[in-house]
Amino acid sequence: MVPPESLFGAIPTWIGVYLATLLAFGAAGYILHRRVFSLVTLGKRPNRFDQPVRRLFGALPFTLGQKKVLQSVSLPRDRAGLAHFFIFWGFLSFTTSYLLFIFADAIWPAFSETIITETGVKIFTFYLNILAAGFFIVLIWAGVRRWVVRPSRLSFDLTQKKESLVILLLIALLMALTLLTEAFYVTAGGEGPHASAPIGGALGDLFKDAGLGVDAANLLQGLSWWAHLGVILGFSVYIPLSKHMHLVAAPISFFTRSLEPRGTLNTPMDLETAERFGASKIQDFNWRELLDGYSCAVCGRCTDNCPANISGKILSPMHIVENMKEHVLETGPSVVRGEDEQDEKPLIGRWIPEEALWDCLTCGACVRECPVGVEHIDSIVDMRRYLVMEKAEMPETAMNALLSMEQRGHPWRGTTYTRTDWADGLDVKTLAEHPEAEVLFWVGCTAALEQRSQSVARSMASVLKRAGVDFAILGPEETCTGDPARRMGNEYLYQIMAQQNIETMNRYNVKRVVTICPHCFNTIKNEYPHLGGEFEVQHYSEFVADLIEQGKIKPLVTIDAKVAYHDSCYLGRHNGIYDAPRQIADAIPGVNLVEMERRRERGFCCGAGGGHMWIEESRGTRVNHVRTGHFLETEADTVGVSCPFCLQMFEEGIGSKDAQDTRRAKDLLELLDESLG
Repeated sequence: MVPPESLFGAIPTWIGVYLATLLAFGAAGYILHRRVFSLVTLGKRPNRFDQPVRRLFGALPFTLGQKKVLQSVSLPRDRAGLAHFFIFWGFLSFTTSYLLFIFADAIWPAFSETIITETGVKIFTFYLNILAAGFFIVLIWAGVRRWVVRPSRLSFDLTQKKESLVILLLIALLMALTLLTEAFYVTAGGEGPHASAPIGGALGDLFKDAGLGVDAANLLQGLSWWAHLGVILGFSVYIPLSKHMHLVAAPISFFTRSLEPRGTLNTPMDLETAERFGASKIQDFNWRELLDGYSCAVCGRCTDNCPANISGKILSPMHIVENMKEHVLETGPSVVRGEDEQDEKPLIGRWIPEEALWDCLTCGACVRECPVGVEHIDSIVDMRRYLVMEKAEMPETAMNALLSMEQRGHPWRGTTYTRTDWADGLDVKTLAEHPEAEVLFWVGCTAALEQRSQSVARSMASVLKRAGVDFAILGPEETCTGDPARRMGNEYLYQIMAQQNIETMNRYNVKRVVTICPHCFNTIKNEYPHLGGEFEVQHYSEFVADLIEQGKIKPLVTIDAKVAYHDSCYLGRHNGIYDAPRQIADAIPGVNLVEMERRRERGFCCGAGGGHMWIEESRGTRVNHVRTGHFLETEADTVGVSCPFCLQMFEEGIGSKDAQDTRRAKDLLELLDESLG
């Protein structure tokens, strides 16, 4: 777009552009500092700027490539990602045009001519014209989808709807002014590459035919150009005041993302000296957790995919991070002034219900679905830590499990089994008896102490023996990894149990660990290193799949079963292990493997994560009943799992549906052991 020569015939255009830009950017910078930077930096300061090259190149697919935005496009009835992708790249294209054709032309006309040839300008102008027309189509579709046939996840409050309407209208106004500026330029007799715009040129010819004079066209072209600049600069001021702050915050979120596996929680290393445990005030969270509220696009994808919310609980991951931001905006200024109002206006109870925090399964569905890099789980667990370690407030069932862990070293209150009862008659040695064993088979509390799951431990020992693996167990020296305590919020108990296990394994010089339970696997592999426990850890699915591939075991007996495989959250979504369990199932003769609708990255939690193996659900439908329904829809006779928690949840779920006579839950190890004869 060719700029007018002056503003009101008195001020040269370049001076007007300079002044307007400095004024708008100055206002935007002031708002950003007061509303965002000064408040976010009240939080703790973890190092999220290490490995900058890895962070930068890892963030590019999510920012420029919009990878997270597009990940749901393949889903039925969800094409919003394509529209957002179009708007994003349109935004980049028009930003480039503003730099070249508004700021550069107004301040240094020869600059754009130096870097873009006349042919290049024609091509770019043609592209922007078509893009502007495409924007109108997309904006109309977005408006209909948001206010007429909107999905449930967009049923947020009136304020957010107003903000969305403002943005859509501003974008539409920008596109209209783009076309009108070009049209009036053509009407006034303008020539050169800018006059070659197809839509703008056609409109200009229409205005000529309608009798619009040159002087009037020149005036309207100037007004349109300056109005266009005003809308652009108005955007810069409006963005930090609205939910569209995510345009600035999301790229920062992706760059400062956690580089650890998704199932890894932060580990406070100052429990012995900390004045407060967990987080309930702004200063207790780290700055990255506070930034999440500004990164949030309020799209509802996290809540729409949250198993707790789907099953009727009050938890909404979107509202957790949004309400944290509202708390920061409400009380943060008082903290900056040294007049902390957070005791009178608390976060937990006022903005975030305790019940919502206890609803969380830590399954990671929210983090996986979030298109702007929000990390919900750390904030939720930090608030649980505050409730448990500061206030001693928790569901009674959680308290019972934690007491059992403190007193007996495991959460299974009431069990009469010992750590080695499952191995009676199997000739399984302990490390005390066989310290030179190559592999430590980490049995875990559930497989050792819960009757139904003991069958899985026996199958694992059988498979290892058939493959000739030199293994041993810890037996009575094994204690809970601490995972349930950690997810429930008792970080202190977790660290005590973790350090005890690390010391035990180091005493035996353990190098390689194989687990049955994905929760044990995730904790020992990803979280024990924070406390000095460095071991090679594998879940049985990968270890056994390798044994099959190497020919050390060969399933021969046909197992006539139609198996629907269920992805454990802590094995799949948190650690990316999807193929190995399916390879085991495919290797078993007679097994017909089918898939549930929600599978792999979009798998649905069994309901036991986040300590919910022992925490009673607050309301709504039980999560495992919802997931069992997904299994029954496949018409498979067997649901295959690779987690003892999932096994129990499906056993109970199948019974609740009165389907125990025709359906069953089996761990893949059990099926494999049967097939080995």
